Amino acid sequence: MKTVKDYIRTIVDFPHEGILFRDVTTLFADPQGFRMAIDQLLHPFAGAKIDKVVGLEARGFILGGAIAHQLGTGFVPIRKKGKLPGATYAQAYQLEYGEAVVEIHQDALEPGERVLLVDDLLATGGTAAAGITLLEKLGADIIGTAFIVNLPDLGGKRRLETLGMTIHALCDFDGL
Repeated sequence: MKTVKDYIRTIVDFPHEGILFRDVTTLFADPQGFRMAIDQLLHPFAGAKIDKVVGLEARGFILGGAIAHQLGTGFVPIRKKGKLPGATYAQAYQLEYGEAVVEIHQDALEPGERVLLVDDLLATGGTAAAGITLLEKLGADIIGTAFIVNLPDLGGKRRLETLGMTIHALCDFDGL
């Protein structure tokens, strides 16, 4: 029987030499694989009250939209700087070479709303940590984080655990 990991291809030396890129688009393209991933991402949160699903740009939108639909909840995007109209909160975070900024609408959530944060991949945890900071600024109750892939060698899971987060990842890939 296939697992979610079986649907994910690895592309060598992308985007830079020495990187093993874990490409989830092959998972998304397969109807059985995609459904399996959504079901498994939801499983640990079955029965939990979730008011909104929050997705990190960009593949987190695909997952977050599907999960929100399955739960019958709303979806909130956290986007790259300059992509959202209206009043936003911004949070900078470090990349391997430089800095990036993500934003959320200031009126995206009500204080106390219970949210699930989702993305495709957890590497260093920088993007997710920035998203968590934004959600906390809005007063959200983050009930958990969910990812398809965890790259344990890069330490993102440990980083989010130090922030008090529950992390659910469907599979691990060793290496960079």
